[in-house]
Amino acid sequence: MNTENLLVEIGTEELPPKALQPLALAFRDGIVTGLSQRDLCHGEVRWFATPRRLAVFIADVLLEAPEKQIETLGPPADKARDAAGNWTPAAAGFAKKQGVLPEGLQILETPKGKRLGLRRAAAGAKATQVVNEIIREAIQGLPIPKRMRWGAGREDFVRPVHWIVAMLGLDADHGKIFDLPTSNITYGHRVHSAGPITLSCPENYEAALLEARVVACFEQRRELIRKQAHAQAQGLEANVIIDSDLLDEVTGLVEWPVALTGTFDDRFLAVPSEALISSMKEHQKYFHVEDAGGALKPRFITIANIESADPDQVIAGNERVIRPRLADAAFFFETDKKTPLAERVDALANIVFQQKLGSLYDKTLRVTRLTGLLAPEVGASTALATRAARLCKADLVTDMVLEFADMQGVAGSYYALHDGEEPEVAAAIAQQYWPKFSGDRLPESASACTLGVADRLDTLVGIFGIGQPPSGSKDPFALRRASLAVLRIIVERELDIDLIWSLEQAAEGFPPGTLEAGTSAQVFEYMIERFRAWYEEENITAEVFRSVSARNLSRPLDMHRRVLAVDAFSQLPEALALATANKRVANLLSKLGDTHSFGDVSADLLVEAQEKGLVDTLDALQRHYQQHLQGGDYTAALRSLADLRDPVDAFFDSVLVNTEDQALRTNRLNLLMRLRQLFLQVADISLLAAGK
Repeated sequence: MNTENLLVEIGTEELPPKALQPLALAFRDGIVTGLSQRDLCHGEVRWFATPRRLAVFIADVLLEAPEKQIETLGPPADKARDAAGNWTPAAAGFAKKQGVLPEGLQILETPKGKRLGLRRAAAGAKATQVVNEIIREAIQGLPIPKRMRWGAGREDFVRPVHWIVAMLGLDADHGKIFDLPTSNITYGHRVHSAGPITLSCPENYEAALLEARVVACFEQRRELIRKQAHAQAQGLEANVIIDSDLLDEVTGLVEWPVALTGTFDDRFLAVPSEALISSMKEHQKYFHVEDAGGALKPRFITIANIESADPDQVIAGNERVIRPRLADAAFFFETDKKTPLAERVDALANIVFQQKLGSLYDKTLRVTRLTGLLAPEVGASTALATRAARLCKADLVTDMVLEFADMQGVAGSYYALHDGEEPEVAAAIAQQYWPKFSGDRLPESASACTLGVADRLDTLVGIFGIGQPPSGSKDPFALRRASLAVLRIIVERELDIDLIWSLEQAAEGFPPGTLEAGTSAQVFEYMIERFRAWYEEENITAEVFRSVSARNLSRPLDMHRRVLAVDAFSQLPEALALATANKRVANLLSKLGDTHSFGDVSADLLVEAQEKGLVDTLDALQRHYQQHLQGGDYTAALRSLADLRDPVDAFFDSVLVNTEDQALRTNRLNLLMRLRQLFLQVADISLLAAGK
């Protein structure tokens, strides 16, 4: 097979750094898909991305795809000729469309019967003829929300394009793209390289750019930045904190990374470290540095895009730029402290939370009320929790948060401490937003947990209640994240909260007529669905969760414990047999209808040894089983029921339930109900049989 290596590069003006990696991966996938759709097999695939280029290298691309057999179907065979044996218009028209005489058509067998048709060989795609088309398709499929035009042309892209490399082996002439001829000419670093670079072959691409001071591989460049930053921090006897998103963004800003260390005045350390870090990270793309105890040091690490002959000048420029940013943060902090948080609460009336749900002041009143109701349920101090709720949104009208949006909660915590509020109140104000993302830390104190739950439940009930639940990928109020956050807090902080009751209390906080009827039930159902998805990610089957949710429970912590217990039970060798038996029992009992009345099992009516044995086993298990349930140890309770497998199997093998003797039949049905109720105290185990 004849193959050649393929290299495609789009040379541009500086691309958006946050979008660089997604664009590069999408471009790679687009090129690979284009080859696959044309049956052009290939070998290794590598992608490259720098601020000025997106590139893909694909080894051993097949130059010509295999020949294909194409089958085209026409009208039914019995409609091919008329009664006189002449070709019908349908057959003649089909033949003409295929460019053959009717006699050249074939009778083909299909699942829908015999059809008039044509089978013929078609030459496979030739790589040299489709490279241009593949590149265009890949470009068109890129996730670019806003495209731009430049010059007098009509082409558009995320940034102006200045050169195109398209090499299939040594062949670099593949027509025009963006009104530019494809070639084997690329360009290196803006400062450290001068003039065009002629590539001798596709496989020389990375080495040629490295010589021109461009580290083309995004992942290699990211790792180089990480190592350089750690080396700089080691020289300071400190730790550099590398946020993964910031690292990706910085990687998208440079082609030849050079780490440098800068300094800022110690006096700025009096400002909350979160504000300083936010300023360095968001505005300047600096990595901050901490001492061994985790305290912020007056240092930062920046990544330059040049290897300067005078790095001190570069450092001085960065220090000069960051100084006014930090000075602003210090000014906001000192100014904000002059007005206590408690005096800012009324100003929240001027900020709309949601048009139909009122202002942030209205939300504050609702959250404070709900927090007061939930606090006793979780063992939190009502006074501290409600005080935190009263102040929780007040920092949204401070200068600090207006300038640094990610300081909400954090700024309020600092101001609360300055105002003399209790430390638990201050901490709760900061922690009300935890967890902010999947896997993030949880609120620590009972007060913070209560506030975090109350705030999210108010939002969930309010937004659902005005008919704006999430739909598809649209979730402007982040209700999915809010639901999972509430469930995580309840489960992982072991808060025994009744979720239905809590949602109903949240709904009562809104003025009459604000919410649609049935809102609490709708939100509960939505949150339970999020609960199911959570367990799926933990590799717990849907059948396990359904067996618990079938009990119509409303306390997530209790549900969680039952789910873990049923999951452990489902792994036992006896589980399938007992689940199947439960399903059989459920089917038998369901035929009696909801109005059927069950009674106690009468020992005098136990005739068969197998039914006596089942009753004896149930009696022996009952006391220990109930003790496990009372202690909340569902795992031990279900595990103890594994002893029922043999007696249950023996019962169904030897005992006829629907006997003609009415008394015996009733007694045996009562026995089966007792067996079923025993399992139902934890979950509907019969549902496990559906997943096997």
